[in-house]
Amino acid sequence: MALRQPPLASVHADRGAGFTDFGGWEMPVEFDSIRAEHTAVREAAGIFDVSHMGEIRVEGPDAATLMQRLTTNDVSALDPGDSQYACITTEEGVILDDTVVYRLPSDDDPDRTGGSGSEDPSFLFIPNAGHDEEMVQRWTTYRDDHDLDAAVENVTEEWAMFAVQGPEAPELVDDAASVDGGSATDLSKFEATWADVSGSECWVARTGYTGEDGFEVLCPWDAAEAVWSEFDCQPCGLGARDTLRMEYGFLLSGQDFHPEENPRTPYEAGVSFTVKLDTEFVGRDALAAQKERGVEESFTGIKLQERGVARHGYEVTRGGEVVGEITSGTMSPTLGEPIALGYLPSEYADGDEVNVVIRGDEKRATVTSPPFIK
Repeated sequence: MALRQPPLASVHADRGAGFTDFGGWEMPVEFDSIRAEHTAVREAAGIFDVSHMGEIRVEGPDAATLMQRLTTNDVSALDPGDSQYACITTEEGVILDDTVVYRLPSDDDPDRTGGSGSEDPSFLFIPNAGHDEEMVQRWTTYRDDHDLDAAVENVTEEWAMFAVQGPEAPELVDDAASVDGGSATDLSKFEATWADVSGSECWVARTGYTGEDGFEVLCPWDAAEAVWSEFDCQPCGLGARDTLRMEYGFLLSGQDFHPEENPRTPYEAGVSFTVKLDTEFVGRDALAAQKERGVEESFTGIKLQERGVARHGYEVTRGGEVVGEITSGTMSPTLGEPIALGYLPSEYADGDEVNVVIRGDEKRATVTSPPFIK
């Protein structure tokens, strides 16, 4: 099957980007170097093409009920323009995917934003790359099985998505985005609004995946080049996005959890704050029971004390016994030290000594709760 491509594939190729297959998409992995792009985001600003992320629109009289039943957080807490991080779980409480849920303004103009113009609640949620069709199927099946009145639409290939991240990102986005009655920098973390960027109506959100301040900008697919060009900063690929998120201990769907290969619940994965047990959602009862009894393993950080880089799948040992497994690892460009993420027994604490098995050799390491940088 041919890989899906973002709208700026040729633009990135002309810029000299290297590409990789990620979630069924051919995406830029680096433009100059991972280190240069990583440093730009930590010290100034960088822009990422994240158009491989899914976009699913849900609206109608029962849209809020449908979103509440299929995500773990409290959708009722969202006012228009708010967003929240949440998990999508099975009946057993296992994470299928993690997502950001946006509540859109209820007075959407269909000519401007693609909305229905209805006063019914309207949501946009962002599944990870390659999960859009799966989530549309999940949403529509649940809707039909429970006789809910809501429209579910996959708009992934109608919108491009860019992330402008770093300490200089607010100024860049403020200069590029025209917001009625205010500015993009008026937004608090996890707030969003419609704004004009290069003549196109865009959804501008103060969200990101790097640990730095920044924004994510959704724009119409055919306006992608014009909007991208508005941000004069370092273009960045998925390589730097990975090293940046690892330094802050952010989960990567399909790698730090996987429903078949590495099934984990939000409590095990360190995102218990996404679980609101006083709401009704698929997996709630299983998670309530797990919270009561506790978890045996927890997601945490590990810092190597010897040369070597821990990679996905490497074993973690203690006293000659395997006690865990690495799910993500890299040489931290900020620290110049090897760091890793993975699952260890829940009783392990910061400073505890472990070993990471790299090519048959046990390398000394210590448990370190992320973020690795402050």
